[in-house]
Amino acid sequence: MIDSHCHLADDVFAADLEAVIERAKQAGLERALVILAAGDEKEAAQARQVEVRWPETRVAIGVHPHAAHGFAGRPERAADLVRAQLAATPSARAIGEIGLDYHYDFSPRDVQQAVFRAQVRLARELDLPVVIHTREADEDTLAVLQEGGPRGVLHCFTGGPALAAAGLALGFYISLAGIITFPRAQELRDTVRAVPIGRLLTETDSPFLAPVPHRGGRNEPAHVVRVVGALAELHGVPAPELAAATTANFHALFRP
Repeated sequence: MIDSHCHLADDVFAADLEAVIERAKQAGLERALVILAAGDEKEAAQARQVEVRWPETRVAIGVHPHAAHGFAGRPERAADLVRAQLAATPSARAIGEIGLDYHYDFSPRDVQQAVFRAQVRLARELDLPVVIHTREADEDTLAVLQEGGPRGVLHCFTGGPALAAAGLALGFYISLAGIITFPRAQELRDTVRAVPIGRLLTETDSPFLAPVPHRGGRNEPAHVVRVVGALAELHGVPAPELAAATTANFHALFRP
């Protein structure tokens, strides 16, 4: 089993990081992909502590759309920042999370798009996968990726059949988090039921979006077990089979 997207370098894990990692191992996780904000030295330092305790972990580095405003008029500087940190991080395997977020609009939309494009170009240049964040921006996100994007994953997927089909057509994987277990997520479950197991990934997006029965509390990688169980039930296969398939998918995409 793998948590393909978590924020173990977040401050909320600093006090009990070792215990969180131990619970993940005890739950049967092989590894996790830790998401880092490019240029955040505090996160990078905690990620190094994660690696000491759990050498199998890998990281992704990117400029989130919320932070894109810091690169207004100079999107290539975002790519340069990511490039430099990737080069200094042997465990880096992807660029992300990157993309577009029109729900909060913390950054102007044209700036988000420019920074997103710059990082997609970098991913193509370096032959690295991308971890995509898209919220209320699906059309524009797909437009950027359809310009000639690299391989990647639509992280914390909450979209409908059209977005799933478009992502699959691009060769992307679809990653599910704890939302798949929420009682009101039936439309999402209906969509995901049609996604082939060979294109699924599992994640927690911890510390956010804890699955049922942990909903409302801090999420952590060990809880990916609940996501695996929900997806196995949707696809009518035993949980160990679903876990093995999504683990193989992670290796195919991220080449850890």
